[in-house]
This record gives sequence, structure tokens and C-alpha cells, in this order.
Amino acid sequence: MDLITKEHYEGVNYCQKCGTAIELKTDGENKLRAICPACGWTFYRNPVPVVAAIIINDKEEVVMIKRGLPPAQGEWALPSGYMEIYQTPETAVADEMLEETNLHGEVDHFVGYTMGDNPFYHKVISLCFAMKITGGELRAGDDAVDARFVPLSDLIPVAFETQKTFLELELKRRGLPYKAYCITDNS
Repeated sequence: MDLITKEHYEGVNYCQKCGTAIELKTDGENKLRAICPACGWTFYRNPVPVVAAIIINDKEEVVMIKRGLPPAQGEWALPSGYMEIYQTPETAVADEMLEETNLHGEVDHFVGYTMGDNPFYHKVISLCFAMKITGGELRAGDDAVDARFVPLSDLIPVAFETQKTFLELELKRRGLPYKAYCITDNS
């Protein structure tokens, strides 16, 4: 189990409630926390939720987007994004699908979840859903610079390890031999 260290609080300097300089100290659970000495507010470094969509059409093609922003700018990925405070995982994945692909959709089933490192938030918890297309026409939008249907038999490299895991899970669920597909790092 990873312990919380001062590196987890890099850049956390002031209380978000009252503006006083934050102090790093051990709390009642013996965990290092960023605690405000003035008002007692505690900053918890928790994983940030991310959603991803596996969108497969009736031709056995999956939607891939080319990312226009970091992380992994210029690389191919599943439509995905950070979940907003007002969203459920299901509404978040449908919103990301629409924003990045111009396709309307609804959740078909939950694929799975993983934990991973993130350059901005230390850790994320990624939730993946298989989506049904209910409308729209495929075109890149939001932070995607390209969007296309890719045959499952000819998959292209995927930017994120978590998304490789999700594709593997979904292909196995469909009875397709994952190892026969070319999903590798771009490096």
C-alpha cells in the first residue's frame, strides 16, 4: 500500500476555505494531511474519477479519437474525460461521448474500473462503459482532433494502459482473442 507523502501535497500551499498557509501534519488516522492551522480545514488527496467509452458499431468497429491536448496529445484513445461534480458516471460517459465524437449514446453495460497514475492529479480511478449509439454522425469535437471507426480486427495503438485493459476486458467478454490484436505502446 502506498503511503501519503509530502510529494502528494506539492503545490498545496493555502487553505481553500480561508486562505491561510497550509501545514503538513499527521491526522488522527496517523496519515499525513494538509491541514489549515486557522480553521481546521483538511485537504484530502483523493483519486479523481475518469470515465471512458467503448463504442462499437454493428460492423465490429470501435470509435477512437486522436487527442488534441495533454496528456498523450496526438495519440489515439477511447473517448474519455474527467467526471464533473454534478455528473454520475453514466451521464459523464454519455457527455464525453457526445463532446468528443458527436455521437449520442446510452450505457449498454459497465466494462470495469482501474486505478492509475496521472500527471495532473497523482491518481485517477477510471470507469469504463460500453456504449450504444443512439444518434449523431461521427466527427471529432472538444479536445479531439480526429475521430474514426477502427475495425476490431485491426486495432491501432492506444495511449493509456487503463484503456488497453478495458479493451481487453470487452474483447474477452465478446469472445474475441485479445492477443490477436495489435494494441501496443507508441514508444
